[in-house]
Amino acid sequence: MSREVLFIDLSVDYTLFEEDAKKILKRIRPDWEDSKIKFKVFTDGITNKLLGCYLEDDESTMVLVRVNGEGTDIIINRAEEQDAFRVLSEADCAPPVYCVFKNGMAYGFFPGVPLDEKTVREPKIQRLIAEELVRLHSVQGSYALKFQGSPPSQYKERVLSWINAAPTGFDDPVKQQVFINEIPSKIDLIKELDEIAETLDALNMNSVFSHNDLLLKNIIFNEKEGSIRFIDYEYAFYNYEAFDIGNHFAEYAGMEEVNYDLYPSKEEQLPWLRHYLEVKASKTGSGSATVTDRDVQVLYVQTNKCACAAHFFWGVWALIQAEHSLINFNYVQYASIRLTEYFRRKKEFFPLLI
Repeated sequence: MSREVLFIDLSVDYTLFEEDAKKILKRIRPDWEDSKIKFKVFTDGITNKLLGCYLEDDESTMVLVRVNGEGTDIIINRAEEQDAFRVLSEADCAPPVYCVFKNGMAYGFFPGVPLDEKTVREPKIQRLIAEELVRLHSVQGSYALKFQGSPPSQYKERVLSWINAAPTGFDDPVKQQVFINEIPSKIDLIKELDEIAETLDALNMNSVFSHNDLLLKNIIFNEKEGSIRFIDYEYAFYNYEAFDIGNHFAEYAGMEEVNYDLYPSKEEQLPWLRHYLEVKASKTGSGSATVTDRDVQVLYVQTNKCACAAHFFWGVWALIQAEHSLINFNYVQYASIRLTEYFRRKKEFFPLLI
């Protein structure tokens, strides 16, 4: 995090969220009167606690105060997250960070509405998402400075660290039964990870600075501006270029009632992928080059194999959450759902040839 960002020596107690948030606001918004501050609790997330703070009748003033989820430091390197937030903010891909505190941060707000299973399928929205993703993928993160040329994907090392940190069982008998019956052993998970990495490395994709968590609620549509913005950058790191796209397509299924039959067909994917490639060509100065059908087919194969990798990624993630998170969510069952979908889609997509 750059030195200009204020650090406040405070741990926010979620049971005293509003009171502690006011202590933060006194430092970053000293001109705000306590009596005029309003709060909005955001309940869509399944990792952190998020509180919107704004002056009465004016949500454009909103500051978001986020308390990190219990145990998430096992999954997320907070120093790297803060650095990614800074880099993305400087590139206007993220709002400004106002301060960090012991167990979270306060930052700006992108106005608009999160997408849902219907709006994400609107062609206008799909084009805007592709355009914003090209913009994000053009950002150079600090990790890239260690390498000459394109840095390698960090996917395998991240997931391997999660597998190593995952629990080997649960005291809760209901969780334990699902774990025994439906979750592969760590040895088997590592074998699958090796195969995923080998499969994706063989596709010779560029590694780009990636969001890695483009579920529907992390994509904000501002109808007035006609713009799409991404939020929540906890999982931003260098990854295979097609990972964000494949992960995003997998998230068409939604979260509350997961339905993977909503995964977009090839016919729906191809215009999306072509627009991404055309915008990328124009942004990189090679706009005179025509995007061919073969170019689109190559990205299609890469994207759908990466969608498998995304299911595996979140399946392992959910196992750690199941042990540590205090949020009321069935993480073990969610791990089972994601890993089951990984194995199902692996049979369909891994055999695809470029």
